[in-house]
Amino acid sequence: MPAAAKCFLVLGALAAMFAVVFGAFGAHGLRGRLTPDLLAIYHTAVQYHFWHALGLLAVGLALPHLPGSLLLRWAGWLMLAGIVVFSGSLYLLAVSGLRWLGAITPFGGVAFIAAWALFAWGLLRAQ
Repeated sequence: MPAAAKCFLVLGALAAMFAVVFGAFGAHGLRGRLTPDLLAIYHTAVQYHFWHALGLLAVGLALPHLPGSLLLRWAGWLMLAGIVVFSGSLYLLAVSGLRWLGAITPFGGVAFIAAWALFAWGLLRAQ
């Protein structure tokens, strides 16, 4: 297995694991401690975290078929950056109540959009 594929598979598995941990923490540890709107923000962070953990796994599964694809590698790194920036800022906003963190969130959203565009482009360019 190519090293890049293994890297994204491991990152995807770890990201999925943490999405489950954060989701369980939100469901059991934060219910009753956060207002409904902050809990909804936390839930959004978990959802996007989990979907993009699966995206990292998809990149890792595609890379053995296209081992030289820089587009797929960039897609994976942007998905990881999106998890950190988008979901991370929403997690922090929800638990801290610091609304200014919402100004950071769109940068993670752009990383997600770019990641999926690069993933599609990389697949379309495949021979």
